[in-house]
Amino acid sequence: MVAAGTNPGIASSQLSSTANRVLVDYKDAIQDYKVTDMPVVNMFAERFTTDTGGDVDITFAKPSMGLEQIEEGAVPAYQHTDLRNERVSVKEFGIAVGVTRRMLEDSRFSEMELALNEARRAVQRHVTKHFIYAVFGIADTTFGTTAKAAGTNETAIETFATHPHGGFYGASPASGSRLYEYGEYSTSELDTMGSHYFASQDSSSSESTTGGNLELTDITKAIELMSAKGMVPDTILISPTHYKSLLNLADFTAPFSGASTSFAGGKGGLDYVNDVSNDGVVGQIYGLNVVVNPFVPQTRAGIFDMKVKPVAYVERRGLTVEEANPGFGIMGSYMSMRYGLKIIRPEAGCIVISD
Repeated sequence: MVAAGTNPGIASSQLSSTANRVLVDYKDAIQDYKVTDMPVVNMFAERFTTDTGGDVDITFAKPSMGLEQIEEGAVPAYQHTDLRNERVSVKEFGIAVGVTRRMLEDSRFSEMELALNEARRAVQRHVTKHFIYAVFGIADTTFGTTAKAAGTNETAIETFATHPHGGFYGASPASGSRLYEYGEYSTSELDTMGSHYFASQDSSSSESTTGGNLELTDITKAIELMSAKGMVPDTILISPTHYKSLLNLADFTAPFSGASTSFAGGKGGLDYVNDVSNDGVVGQIYGLNVVVNPFVPQTRAGIFDMKVKPVAYVERRGLTVEEANPGFGIMGSYMSMRYGLKIIRPEAGCIVISD
């Protein structure tokens, strides 16, 4: 028989320092994890930091100057830089976790480690979903994102009060302040080309409810819209349902070459599978890398120039973990962060919609 007190639980008064040390150790581990290292941020965002909370203004110079022919010794007319402003709203998000002392004592696993690691994954899912919803124009109360339908008017997207996350060019972009002529295209010609939010040409009834609608003409239309404004599309971001649709196209090919044996890098080989696991690139079409992500809506696909990041990610405070003692036999910790994001490069993306 074991005498009382010879084998106390981890959360007993005798070992309270050990229990606290468990919490602090994992707190330090979580602090080493930076949300800015997540792939979705690296893929979409230009990163900014600020020491102030609330709204942050970012000013861009528009291509507004040009050379003019002058007489020998004459002074050319003075020109100035036209500017446009983008306002990013910084908000705070947080999550708290609590583990009872009984769970710490009785569980065969480290309950605090499990809880904090799941909280960390929750942060990753939250930020990924926030980016996807903002970029693809999906409404969500938590994020404050607003819905953008095919042909959403440009002036509505520019209104910060109703569309704080901005957007790509909408219908009639010449009516806004973000459009400027590029190359041989005048603003009126660019305006005529239409919105960067457009309906898919695939009207197949079999896919009208399940999503995944995507035609090759959708991709070529996006390439035209973006190229006319100086962009070079290089990525198409799709859902697994869209991926299935592409696999059914005869001219969708994998970008990976090699021998046909299963171990030599051919399509379906181990190298191919490993590459897909590392970066999500599942193939190429019309020179665009095809990336699959489960957070992408089944009824929307996005074509982007990833060399020009379309989103500004403003970080007021990175993921910070605080220790908490809620009492009542519970050990807890909470983490929070302050950040904001907004589409600031309206020419760098197109959204194909089949809602």
